[in-house]
Amino acid sequence: MFGLGVAGMAVANALHQRGESVILGDDQATKQHNEFALSLNCEFVDTTNETAVLDVMKRIGRLAPAPGISESHPVVSAARQMGLPISSEIELAYNFEEKRAGGPRPMLGITGTDGKTTTTLMTAAMLQAAGHKSMAVGNTETPLIAALDTDTQVFAIECSSFRLANCENFRTRASVWLNLAPDHLDWHTSMESYAEAKAQLWAHTRAGDVAVAPIDDELILRIAQQSTARTVTFGAMKGDYHAQDGCLNTPHGSIMKISDMKRAMPHDITNALAAAAISIESGLVEPSHVARALSEFDNAPHRIEFVEMIEGVKWYNDSKATSPHAAAVAIKSFQNIVLIAGGRNKGLDLSELAGQPGHVKAVVAIGDDAQEIEKAFDGVCRVVRGESMKEAVRLARTLAVSGDVVLLSPACTSYDWYNNYMERGEDFMQCVHDEAKLKPKQSK
Repeated sequence: MFGLGVAGMAVANALHQRGESVILGDDQATKQHNEFALSLNCEFVDTTNETAVLDVMKRIGRLAPAPGISESHPVVSAARQMGLPISSEIELAYNFEEKRAGGPRPMLGITGTDGKTTTTLMTAAMLQAAGHKSMAVGNTETPLIAALDTDTQVFAIECSSFRLANCENFRTRASVWLNLAPDHLDWHTSMESYAEAKAQLWAHTRAGDVAVAPIDDELILRIAQQSTARTVTFGAMKGDYHAQDGCLNTPHGSIMKISDMKRAMPHDITNALAAAAISIESGLVEPSHVARALSEFDNAPHRIEFVEMIEGVKWYNDSKATSPHAAAVAIKSFQNIVLIAGGRNKGLDLSELAGQPGHVKAVVAIGDDAQEIEKAFDGVCRVVRGESMKEAVRLARTLAVSGDVVLLSPACTSYDWYNNYMERGEDFMQCVHDEAKLKPKQSK
């Protein structure tokens, strides 16, 4: 097992519990890693030691890299050159579940560049409304492999490209590929590699499985139709699952009025349609269950999350938006935006952020790649630079007037100033709350 983060440790535990011989490795030989190895009575290897790595590679039958380990990492590359099998977390979990006494439990899968977590949580809520004990797992707080020993009846699995990249058997009863845009090019060697990893969602389907695809994406739709699964489509205004006349609709009739959804931004509607499609077409959920779930659904934090109203200005935290495609979704949801964007770019083209100039009135650029944000909006709108989150919030307040929206939607990772996007979002919200306590800004 290589890479000892949350998923890596969960895999190591599962393998050990099932009697497998495990050697642990990580690029950092920390006290925690050594203690974990001792707790499992396993050998630990510091993978920065090339000699030790080569010795271990000759003694193992397969490599299980953690999701955060890129496909270009020297250890992964060496495994490929040696012809060693490489298995991801969800692949190992799937294989274990197939051998479960009493048979495997149903799985529903969700992938895409953006919207995966929300759609996965919606799916789990729909399953719960139908009376199934379900869990949102995979690229969430709980790896699939860590949930196998629970009493869960149906798994809603968020399938990142990292997890799908090394799958040889993994499949689900019904699954959706939401969208595709450049992302994670700091992990994948190319956009083609990224798309190929996503396509593994349907590489091992069986007759009777369901592949749900966006009707407006020719590439994803073609891959779905080439699989052995039955293809079902969704879209904002057309497709088997679509919105029309103020309602969410299926091939079998209307689900509910959009106005009855707890939140109904444009992306909420398409995510809901996608979740409804895999839930209903799997045979596990009825339209009434979908309606009940969506009428009560609260999204996960840091995803266009309302923070505060200050002097008529609404403030939103969208720290989870770590790519320009994700930030563009948030930008489409509002008018008169003062955008706070930047951080550490993943090698992506940030010019997409300026593709909706009618929505963004001003920008506060932050983080290591603030200059790239400035370049993207050059000649489009006013751009200022904030050297800290506190300063960025202060500057945004001076730029916004009543009726505007201040939106933190960074389009970049948080790893310049923070450990993760959650920490960034929490800091932003605290800064906004602190700003709200200050005296009103002075009129110019």
